[in-house]
Formats: sequence, C-alpha cells, structure tokens
Amino acid sequence: QVKLVESGGGSVQVGGSLRLSCAASGSISDINSMGWYRQAPGKQRELVATITSSGDIYYADSVKGRFTISRDAAKDTAFLQMASLKPEDTAVYYCATTPYQDRTPAAYDHWGQGTQVTVSS
Repeated sequence: QVKLVESGGGSVQVGGSLRLSCAASGSISDINSMGWYRQAPGKQRELVATITSSGDIYYADSVKGRFTISRDAAKDTAFLQMASLKPEDTAVYYCATTPYQDRTPAAYDHWGQGTQVTVSS
C-alpha cells in the first residue's frame, strides 16, 4: 500500500501562487508515475499534471505555462508549483500514484485525501 499526504493548499488572490506537496510512504517501490488531479464543485475530477519516474511530464492545456510539477525521488515527494492562479483553478487538488507510465485516472490506484485551493478575485 502507498499512503499519500498532500499539503500546501489554501486561499490566494487572483494572480497569486501556491506550492502543493505530496509525501508518499509505504510501498514506494510500486510507484512509477505521480500525478495531480483536481475536482471543482459540481465538476468531474480532471488531470492537472503527471510526472513519470523517468521524468516525463504532462500538463493539461489549462495549466500549461502556469503550473510546474516536480518530484524529489530521494524524498518520495511530488510538488505542484502553481502561479498566475485564476478563479477557475479553485478546486480540491489530489495527489495520486500508479505503477505504470500512464496519465489516465483509471491507472492511478492510490490517492491522497486532497487539499483545497481557493482563488478569489
């Protein structure tokens, strides 16, 4: 089992920045890709960004150029640096892991409990 704990969420004004962290523990050798997803009220969960163990990165079009995903393999931690935040970025952000090089939600078998990000104008 992999346990994931997110931190770093909060409230920020439009144009502000936040940095999310996701600390993994447990069967970390099972982890290949780590990803960030988000879910806004009344909407489906959507992919934000993923990073594989080899460093391949994918961003959703909506966050390209504003968000940066990174990973500290030694500390089994993933980060999501968010800049130029917009109200539409308001959501609960979830960290997830998969033993595969995959970005489809169905491939991710371990999820954190989420951290709220609120962007106000």
